Amino acid sequence: MIEPDPAIAAIESDAVDCDADFSLPGWTYHDAEFHAAEMERVIRPSWQIVCHDSDIPAPGDFQTIDYAGESVIVIRGDDGVVRAFTNVCRHRAMRLVEGPAGCAKKLVCPYHAWTYGSDGSLQGVPMKADYPALRLQDNGLAPVALETWQGFYFVCLSPAGFPTPAEMMAPFEAEIAPYRFAEMHLLAPVRHRPRAVNWKTVGDNYSDNLHIPVAHDGLSRLVGDSYRIEAHGWVDRLSGEVAASEKQTFWERFYAAHLPRVEHLPDEAQHRWLYFKLWPNMAFDIYADQIDFMQWLPTGPTSCLLREVAYALPDERREMKLARYANWRINRVVNAEDTWLISLVQAGMESRSFTTGPIATSEVCLRSFARKIRALIPQARFPHSPAAGWSKE
Repeated sequence: MIEPDPAIAAIESDAVDCDADFSLPGWTYHDAEFHAAEMERVIRPSWQIVCHDSDIPAPGDFQTIDYAGESVIVIRGDDGVVRAFTNVCRHRAMRLVEGPAGCAKKLVCPYHAWTYGSDGSLQGVPMKADYPALRLQDNGLAPVALETWQGFYFVCLSPAGFPTPAEMMAPFEAEIAPYRFAEMHLLAPVRHRPRAVNWKTVGDNYSDNLHIPVAHDGLSRLVGDSYRIEAHGWVDRLSGEVAASEKQTFWERFYAAHLPRVEHLPDEAQHRWLYFKLWPNMAFDIYADQIDFMQWLPTGPTSCLLREVAYALPDERREMKLARYANWRINRVVNAEDTWLISLVQAGMESRSFTTGPIATSEVCLRSFARKIRALIPQARFPHSPAAGWSKE
């Protein structure tokens, strides 16, 4: 049992955040030392989504994820058990596999041919007698913490007591269950989209409700004034009710009017667009026709990688295929609008004129996120960056 970090306990307490009415300061969105502190205190101890159970159906099937200076393999063993390991040979640190996915009955290092089983055990070493100190049983692949929720696999590099995805989403299990996540299959290949912005800029925008009627005309035409946000501990819940109107474009009106009924969903879910943002940098977009997960992985103080994948239950109805296409057309526009927004916000964060901005009481998700960051990295309360070396004190 991992003892939670005291900062995590403080987040879950009822302690008052004296800076609750203000945003995180601009310097925290581009400062190299703050970025390094976030990697250690936020990203490495947090859970990161990798793939769905259906992505690795057979023994030897694997998926990888690269983040925080590590590459992780999630692989199904010969015994059917799914495990996670760092993608690093124990001999000379060579990466064992390249690319986001594959299948390997054995993991053979391409440098010196050290061979590992799908359970991570070291099983073969050329010229083994030439290594007098080598013990095979002590040199298996380094394991990585692995959790599963609703058919999805998550890894954590340095567990420190953050709640697991299942724990974060426990209050919403009844709402999620009818969608049958665990039975879904890949709808479209994983997309990797680099962005020249701090990872928090992406997350803030995802949970921001005030910009919807201002900057997303299409989404606003689709859900009207029904868009709502809620902060629930480690999860943000966002939703909007889709309805047809004469002001909509062709694909917006088509989706709202012709999305076929999904019999296993309750009436209230048939035309609901539902979003869950999980701490700290991943989200599920849930529609009656499909679901997506999105993740924004930090790659530097002012860069990140968006990783997106779509899943759905098998449905060969022509109207469902058209609805999914309409969904993509609508969200393609929303994504383009968000890309423009976050690029300019990031530029503003790097202006010397910006310190912190006020947060409205209705911006509950931004308040919740900023509170967590300030608890984990107290220097985030400073309007300007402290002298170099502060994170080591």
